[in-house]
Amino acid sequence: MTQILLTGITGQLGQELSPILQAVGEVTGCDRQTLDLANPDSIRQVMAMVKPQVVVNCAAYTAVDKAETEPELAMAINGTGVGILASECHKLGARLIHVSTDYVFDGTQSHPYRETDPTHPLGQYGASKLAGEEAIRQVGGDAIILRTAWVYGTGGSGNFVKTMLRLGSQREELGVVTDQVGSPTWTGDLAGAIASMIQLAIPSGTYHYTNSGVASWYDFAIAIFEEAQALNFPLQIQRVKPISTEEYPTPARRPAYSVLSLAKIAATLGTYPPHWRQGLRQMLRNFSR
Repeated sequence: MTQILLTGITGQLGQELSPILQAVGEVTGCDRQTLDLANPDSIRQVMAMVKPQVVVNCAAYTAVDKAETEPELAMAINGTGVGILASECHKLGARLIHVSTDYVFDGTQSHPYRETDPTHPLGQYGASKLAGEEAIRQVGGDAIILRTAWVYGTGGSGNFVKTMLRLGSQREELGVVTDQVGSPTWTGDLAGAIASMIQLAIPSGTYHYTNSGVASWYDFAIAIFEEAQALNFPLQIQRVKPISTEEYPTPARRPAYSVLSLAKIAATLGTYPPHWRQGLRQMLRNFSR
């Protein structure tokens, strides 16, 4: 049976992946207390103990705005730590599947970003994630870099969907940014794709995976409230107002357009990712139980 090491098991993707991967192999899940990417010794100790054949790295520093004031910590976890994990995988001959982000791009393009398009992160978070990608490529070996975007799920400490549901239950009006465009991605679909990548033993390299379709944060918020109302979530919200990025300043700059091309992953897995609205509906059904 395939020995799989899953990092970041308490995060939203890690929580979704853990039961799905049980059908693929024997899973050892690690939280930050067990395997801390900022602590090289803990990486080496866990890798030596588990001796995995596949490592799925969902652990990351993900606080996009906080990274602007903690660039060293973001780089230690997302850059240096990922490089050490890749090096340990290479020594063991283990396959590494590393989850990366659309924030490695600057958002100036007007058509979906392909895996081969030039990267140019706008903030410290994106820069740290790009450093992790580059460290993996430098190490070489059997590694997959999987970029995704706008991820949400029922697990983890928080995400856009959970935030909208909380604010929508407390307020009658919300302003949501309408000039940032991407592809909302449900952890359930992303986790299923990762399991398929392991089972199909797809070639090493960089891949993009999001749900299909495109939305602004405003579009996404409207859809969240429509779907949540249909499921009888307790909501006070009456109006969602479209606002500009300028009207909602944040410490970190974000790409205005970060839609990722799905052509490569669809051809590789033999199926196109489901539409984001379908994923949202399923996530809310699961969350309402």
